[in-house]
Amino acid sequence: MRPRLKAMEPAVSELLLEFLSEEIPARMQKRARDDLARMLGEKLKAAGLDFDEIRTYATPRRLAAVVEGLPKRSPDVKDERKGPRVGTPDKAIEGFLKSSGLRSVDEAEVREDKKGNYYVALIEQPGREAAEVVAEIVPEIVRTFPWPKAMRWGTGKLRWVRPLHTILCLLDSKVVDFDVDGIKSGNTTFGHRFMAPDRFAVKDFADYEAKLRKAFVILDSDVRASAILDAAQARSHEHGFELVEDVGLLAENAGLTEWPVPLLGSFDESYLKVPPEVLATFMRAHQKCFAVSKGDELANRFVLVANLEAEDGGTSITQGNERVIAARLADAKFFFDQDLKIPLETRVPQLRDITFHEKLGTQYERIQRIFHLARELAPIIGADPDDAERAGILAKADLVSDMVGEFPELQGIMGRYYALDQDERPAVANAIADHYRPIGPMDEVPTAPVSIAVALADKLDTLVGFWAIDEKPTGSKDPYALRRAALGVIRIVLENNVRLPLLPVVQAQLPEATESKDTVARSLLDFFADRLKIYLRDQGARHDLVDAVFALGGDDLLMIVRRVEALGRFLDTDDGANLLTGTKRAANILRIEEKKDKRSYDEAPDATLLEAPEEKALAKAVDEVDRAAAKAIDGENFEAAMTAMAKLRAPVDAFFDSVTVNVDDPKLRENRLRLLNRIRNTTKTVADFSKIAG
Repeated sequence: MRPRLKAMEPAVSELLLEFLSEEIPARMQKRARDDLARMLGEKLKAAGLDFDEIRTYATPRRLAAVVEGLPKRSPDVKDERKGPRVGTPDKAIEGFLKSSGLRSVDEAEVREDKKGNYYVALIEQPGREAAEVVAEIVPEIVRTFPWPKAMRWGTGKLRWVRPLHTILCLLDSKVVDFDVDGIKSGNTTFGHRFMAPDRFAVKDFADYEAKLRKAFVILDSDVRASAILDAAQARSHEHGFELVEDVGLLAENAGLTEWPVPLLGSFDESYLKVPPEVLATFMRAHQKCFAVSKGDELANRFVLVANLEAEDGGTSITQGNERVIAARLADAKFFFDQDLKIPLETRVPQLRDITFHEKLGTQYERIQRIFHLARELAPIIGADPDDAERAGILAKADLVSDMVGEFPELQGIMGRYYALDQDERPAVANAIADHYRPIGPMDEVPTAPVSIAVALADKLDTLVGFWAIDEKPTGSKDPYALRRAALGVIRIVLENNVRLPLLPVVQAQLPEATESKDTVARSLLDFFADRLKIYLRDQGARHDLVDAVFALGGDDLLMIVRRVEALGRFLDTDDGANLLTGTKRAANILRIEEKKDKRSYDEAPDATLLEAPEEKALAKAVDEVDRAAAKAIDGENFEAAMTAMAKLRAPVDAFFDSVTVNVDDPKLRENRLRLLNRIRNTTKTVADFSKIAG
């Protein structure tokens, strides 16, 4: 098939599109923007309309897009479609004619190649006006838009996230005419629901954005978020406070407002006796309000974000929010006071009523495993075994508290407060809060020994349990967050310099009924290896160095990482780079000759067959380096191992400069191949050089 021939018209300025509806949930707006950009881009390109850029926007009431650089029409297309051979059975020819849009073979050309004559269909498809294409694809986008939840209203059949009111569609400042379930496209929209409710017309994106701003609508969500943050900080600073910043809450408020107006409210100081995390959570969850601090303590203030400029300066709005906040904080105080009356230890048996997983038992059964493992890990980490065991027993007890029942995200945090109130040792109480960490890639890892022991026990129990029942992550699916758990173990170990051989720990934790325990344990170690590779690559380590060290095996993550780091520094030197070249040359020669001879050359070289001074020197150097590197590795001195390895560089270079491996004498050839194998095996003391690029 020959390439398409395109005759492009000059680009028009833009396509402007807006869907105005009832309020779009804030949590859906980002995905809606992405879906609109994707669908619009795919359909335009499929119609032959290339463009420079698509930008999308969302507010609570509107989803908009502007496409820059569209042509006036799609290009004319000429295609050549190769068909069957002349003389092919009728059914094949009929299929060719149907797919090509030809009425008979007389409309096809006959061409000749080395195998004979064949049919060719010449397909000419005229271009289409861009407005015609847009009028066709926009209704299709509306009808098939992938909202997570959509609704119908009135007597219509159209489904949208909320009732859809108007569709604005302009191409080069002209209305693109179409109708979607009775909603006719036009050039008008509306401003803020309360402050500028009248309809107005626009002519292009610049005019649209400017008139929206005059109508009290900030179109760009990032601009709204910045405005909220700046004004909220200013309101706080005016009274000597600091805003407690919350990125998620900021984005949510930007999605709830078209004209955000932050206001400062207050609540009774008596509620400050409730933990600050509880106050912030209740205000965020119920009223989307930001907490405010005074020094290191939470203040009895909050910042709310109104969606309009009220005539009274926001006094009534603030007072209304204060009344709701007071009621919510009263609930919080009640939950907290009630929870304090019940010792954590007496809550532990109630965990029998909470199923962790149908195949892994209840949370009560799980904490039996966790506290035993935490006690075993404690000496390795330098933690008090009794404290580790106690923290493991109490770690999940707050799951049955009223507060965590209301807000599960407070698990661990509340357990710490309850434990401190009940005179548990601080190390135990802190471990209850810390054992869930790190929750995400930006979260800090626990650093206190008892916290480390319980956090590792919790995550390892999760991983071992799901591996034992063969519930592993597949592709992009990871419903039990096992990748996050493995990364948590990796980060805790590396950032705290913990020496933890994983294989015996995993094998000991596997249930006795597990079939092929060694296979399951090895599979989990492979999973850790994959997670560690990704982690190290994200940290800037070369993937090939990670592979080279992992090829040697091992289950001590900290030592693997240190070896990777030492190898990277060694290869940055001239000795390292040249030795890598020599080692790869030796490996390549060996691979070729072993394949040709259908055998390996693992035997030690025969000293009596070493003739040339260079091969004698190399044999001696290999023996010395092998002993020195192995001793250094045994002592976990990877820098010393690399220093020893550097001594191979000169004799390897000299050997390849002066000695021919594939000589006619078969005994001499075999001996020299054995010597090359010694080079390969000696370098494997530190890494598998065959995995290293270069």
